[in-house]
Amino acid sequence: MTQATAPPRPTGVDMTHRQIMEALSGLLLGLFVAILSSTVISNALPRIITELHGGQSAYTWVVTSALLATTATTPIWGKLADLTSKKTLVQIALGIYVLGSVLAGAAQGTGELIACRVLQGIGAGGLTALAQVIMATMIAPRERGRYSGYLGAVMAVGTIGGPLIGGVIVDTSWLGWRWCFYVGVPFAIAALVVLQKTLHLPVVKRKAQIDWWGATLITAAVSVLLIWVSLAGDQFAWLSWQTVVMVLGALVLGALAIRVETRAAEPMIPPRLFRNRTITLAVVASIAVGVGMFGASIFLGQYFQISRGQSPTMSGLMTLPMILGLLVASTVGGRIITKTGRWKGFLVSGSVLLTVGFALMGTLRADTSFTLLSVYMALVGVGLGLTMQNLVLAVQNTVGPHELGAASSVVAFFRSLGGAIGVAALGAVLAHKVKAYTADGLAQLGVPTASSSGGGTLPDVHTLPGPLRAVVEGAYGHGAGDIFLAATPFALIALIAVTFIKEVPLRQHNGSAVADEVERESTVAAGAGAAVIRTGEQR
Repeated sequence: MTQATAPPRPTGVDMTHRQIMEALSGLLLGLFVAILSSTVISNALPRIITELHGGQSAYTWVVTSALLATTATTPIWGKLADLTSKKTLVQIALGIYVLGSVLAGAAQGTGELIACRVLQGIGAGGLTALAQVIMATMIAPRERGRYSGYLGAVMAVGTIGGPLIGGVIVDTSWLGWRWCFYVGVPFAIAALVVLQKTLHLPVVKRKAQIDWWGATLITAAVSVLLIWVSLAGDQFAWLSWQTVVMVLGALVLGALAIRVETRAAEPMIPPRLFRNRTITLAVVASIAVGVGMFGASIFLGQYFQISRGQSPTMSGLMTLPMILGLLVASTVGGRIITKTGRWKGFLVSGSVLLTVGFALMGTLRADTSFTLLSVYMALVGVGLGLTMQNLVLAVQNTVGPHELGAASSVVAFFRSLGGAIGVAALGAVLAHKVKAYTADGLAQLGVPTASSSGGGTLPDVHTLPGPLRAVVEGAYGHGAGDIFLAATPFALIALIAVTFIKEVPLRQHNGSAVADEVERESTVAAGAGAAVIRTGEQR
């Protein structure tokens, strides 16, 4: 009696582990560049904005502009990845990033810097989206957890190294903050060379139909919303005619975008994807995680430098507990997921830790014990490490190979959207709170409120007299605690969303639902053959 032979499993790309690692090396270099573009300026921003004579609004928009560009272009990159050469696309993204970086380094004012950051964001959006898509093309879902650990490690190294590199550059007199933008260029060029030699994927030859109207309307709706959030309460009152015009405008543009997307032949964000419960819940969780990840953590550098009087380099070192938590959680979690094929428990536990971490960070003040603060940051880091990549993994496990780009970019899009909204909204909250706390502190000193620095340029606490410095440090410390507290409900929303996601064991291949059925039939056939053999042996 011969054993039944299972038919071959369908896969997207047949590559050995060595070939995957070679191709992944260039891809990870590109991802490192994308992460570096945002993290390298985190501790340098207070110095950059001070030297360019910008205020809290400029501080927020230097970050938000890049996130907005990343958000708006992620679906475009994802859709193009389903229609044309992924290798060419990732090389174009690297080229755009290099151009934006060089121009940003030469900026002479905050307005010019913000415009150059948009260009950087477009390139970073391509690198972020395409890294997920290309990895999904090369590696089956069951094995992807192992390689996602490498992605998580690179993200952690970029997040660790970025602030430290930026801090050292700013603190080095013969370099200066402009090198924060130039430093990523060599890595981008190296990534181009490595990808050219190692990345070999089949090219899908069909005409690309890009939904430019949908992309434009989505970008416009998000932009109007972010402009309103960042200006309301400062340039005009929350309840004013400007608010009515901007909110209604954003709603109208959003409604038009939905209408266009439902009618487009190749929509940027395919509405049919949201019929899938896993994708819908993952999107909700991604928005919430994005708000917390970008919106709250981006202001840590400002807290350490203004509230605690630390140098940019020390500010980077003091965030290590959060980054190490992210590194360990993403690497170890990815390996366990690959071994077991189970991922929901990691999403739930990560969301719990994120919620608890943000709530504890809400107690932040200028004189908070650094030991306690380290524990709080570690909880946030572990929470992020267990949620970010696994949300993408859960979505990729539910779609066929022809929709990997669109599905992956949808999650990345909404995570970046949440981040952009979080930075703008929490930045506005921080500016308002700092202004109020500074005014209260000055009133207690008997100093006129007009002397407050809350509404002008960012203060250099080292140049302030003792009593005034204490007021400003206390105001920024209390304000930082308030924005983490404001981010806590979003982490709770993420927890609720992932709780309702149905866990589906990770597939052993890159196929679709049809391939799943083939694999199930193969397993049944193999099991039946084994049963017949055992019966024959017993006889």
